[in-house]
Amino acid sequence: MTTLNTRAVHAGRDDLVELGVHAVPLDLSTTYPSRDSRTEADRLDVLCTGAQVDGPPVYARVGNPTVARFETAMAELEGCESAVAFASGMAALSACLLAGVSSGRPHVVAVRPLYGSSDHLIGSGLLGTQVTWARPDEVAGAIRDDTGLVIVETPANPTLSETNLRRLSDACGPVPLLADNTFATPALQRPAEHGARIVLHSATKFLGGHGDVLGGVVTCDEEYARRLRQLRFLTGATLHPLAGYLLLRGLSTLPLRMRAASETAAELAGRLADHPQIAKVHYPGRNENRPEKQMTSGGPMLAVEVHGDPHAVIGAVRLFTPAVSLGSVDSLIQHPGSLSHHIMDPADRAEGGISEQLLRISVGLEDVEDLWADLDQALAASGSSAG
Repeated sequence: MTTLNTRAVHAGRDDLVELGVHAVPLDLSTTYPSRDSRTEADRLDVLCTGAQVDGPPVYARVGNPTVARFETAMAELEGCESAVAFASGMAALSACLLAGVSSGRPHVVAVRPLYGSSDHLIGSGLLGTQVTWARPDEVAGAIRDDTGLVIVETPANPTLSETNLRRLSDACGPVPLLADNTFATPALQRPAEHGARIVLHSATKFLGGHGDVLGGVVTCDEEYARRLRQLRFLTGATLHPLAGYLLLRGLSTLPLRMRAASETAAELAGRLADHPQIAKVHYPGRNENRPEKQMTSGGPMLAVEVHGDPHAVIGAVRLFTPAVSLGSVDSLIQHPGSLSHHIMDPADRAEGGISEQLLRISVGLEDVEDLWADLDQALAASGSSAG
């Protein structure tokens, strides 16, 4: 069996030699011609159910060959039967929520913290959902007859808190567990191996890896994938072919990028723990109750709680990019209370452990000494400002 490094390079590309090409073909067609209307009508009837059929997809909202390559690769890397790609991570989550609502199970049990927009969407009821917020050890007692999903993000955004997926999956019983794997990616963690039926990614982040593509993807079994394809066709939340092309290209370097950024993040976390301007460091491996053997490393994300004004740190960095989002080749820093989790009620942020002193850091591929020098001077500047 080939390693993850090798599969990341070849997944979704296994037929290129037979096709006589080296680069992945980019198909930008919005429609696919056929002179046999009766056959096309029969194929469309099947495609509208979310099932897969041989041949071209009739219309781009049904599917696209380039996007299908990305889906094949993601299913293989996550160890799932199927994958369904969407226009964004939020579009992917919306489809999962709608799948529960449309099947008569609108109730969701969710574990905080989650990405701020995910938290807001689940709790808003805009898609017909009802939610019970629970700690991992409370999930079993929160499940009802109409519960369609249990949702967790581990490591969580933005506190990097971790949840034991196997233990949580056992608590879910027959209710599907959806694990948001955006922070870890299949390079560090494969939730399906620990009992999650549904694995969700904001592909915009580490999967794309260069801050230039928007997308989302869900890996799951084929039965669930059919429901998601049906919803994607009807709602139009389709991933653009160029985005699929860029995401597939990003996968080829994913393990290398994650390994390099993780090594740097671990070094920075250790140094920051001793910095006088830092009150607390949040980093997998330093967090209490870390699940054993679930992640292969601490990962490229970390968070810190600072003494004084966190906004002064944001204003003082020069090498870090002060911006929302994460997972790019360059390092980013942002204040969750003002950006990624600002949409949440302050009380809900506090319940999720998201303090106003918290800064979230996405470590890129720069040299660790350069990143440290920038953080150190920014923290010093913020200390002087506070003084």
